[in-house]
Amino acid sequence: MESVLPEGTLSIIRSLEYFIAEEIRTARRFLIRAGIKKHIDELNFLVFNEHSRDHDIHEYLTAAMQGHDIGLLSEAGVPCVADPGSLIVRVAHRQGIRVVPLTGPSSILLALMASGFNGQNFAFIGYLPADKYLRVKKIRELEKLILEKDQTQIFIETPYRNVQVFESLISVCRPETQLCLATNISGTDEVIKSLSIAEWSAVKPDIRKKPTIFLLYR
Repeated sequence: MESVLPEGTLSIIRSLEYFIAEEIRTARRFLIRAGIKKHIDELNFLVFNEHSRDHDIHEYLTAAMQGHDIGLLSEAGVPCVADPGSLIVRVAHRQGIRVVPLTGPSSILLALMASGFNGQNFAFIGYLPADKYLRVKKIRELEKLILEKDQTQIFIETPYRNVQVFESLISVCRPETQLCLATNISGTDEVIKSLSIAEWSAVKPDIRKKPTIFLLYR
């Protein structure tokens, strides 16, 4: 864990008693690996994910209004980036609660750093449409933006749809368009590779059910 998160961030995490997470089981696992000081059963967890109701958000910040610090955890990546936690933060600002982002890895920026693509002009798109027709349409729009704005396009996908997205990219994009696949960033089996679509068409990357960042450039 020390190779991924700085000591200052780990120190703050270990001092907290209240957490908002998308899934308690994985949150507990993460906190144990982070060396949380208190026994895991003594901690207070609230679940907030895409199934939570927006009008109940203020209830998640009750502990903060009582003077306690709350840790907002993300299932993958960083909190509030392609993550439902942004709604919690928005309400915190409205209620005058101080929001402190902690230093940690961002798979999006790490992928951009390692891609060799334009790091001065880029856009993070989030998730592509799940519908195949709409996904193909979106990919064509992104490729057009690359050419018109000299802009790297970055997006992610639910791991179980990685292969479908890759196949759409191969079938839609121009042979010379560059694609970077950054898989399991900061993991022991991390793989980051940039190739042209023509080159990727002869390769079957091992991205099925693995967290992957997709980057497109010219």
